[in-house]
Amino acid sequence: MKAPAVVRLADRPLATTFGAWQEVLYYNGISESLALVHGDVADQSDVPCRVHSACISSHVFNSIECDCREQMLLAQAMVREHGCGIVIWLNQEGRGNGHLALMRVARLSAEQNIPQTAAYEMLGYGDDQRQYGTAAAILCDLGVASIRLISNSPAKVEALRESGIEVLGMLPVAVDLADHPQLQAYYADKVARGHAFRAD
Repeated sequence: MKAPAVVRLADRPLATTFGAWQEVLYYNGISESLALVHGDVADQSDVPCRVHSACISSHVFNSIECDCREQMLLAQAMVREHGCGIVIWLNQEGRGNGHLALMRVARLSAEQNIPQTAAYEMLGYGDDQRQYGTAAAILCDLGVASIRLISNSPAKVEALRESGIEVLGMLPVAVDLADHPQLQAYYADKVARGHAFRAD
């Protein structure tokens, strides 16, 4: 599958608590996406890469109902430790269904004590509508030879491979449930969806 075209709109240096990065803004004809690049990644192999979907609740409102904020922090720390890497931010709120879907799903999940995946399906949404062709196109623009995906999702690995990206394996990114007991059911749902929490 050919990755969709993206246009690089702008870039700038970005100072963070995880060191110096380059922020690169892309447009695919529908929405904007961001790449945060740490170090030199062009023509590099086995580059740590996080493909991260937007989550207003976690990143803006400090929700503790998911681990999106923690996954971003862990990913940036892993990239810094490696010396180079990429974080791609995609506008795919609510598993690609939008923020309204996420709000409705979160409420139904809490009221009926069911996994969010089941709630998405009960409300008529796709349980995961996210697409990763734009991320693949961004990686091609950055000239990366191959990546190791910072993720627990084999489906995300397969989607990137289908878009022409060489993915050498996964680096798991997960919180300690002893420190986040409210996420027990959330992680059980991830396991049921095939997520793997070990490196390969």
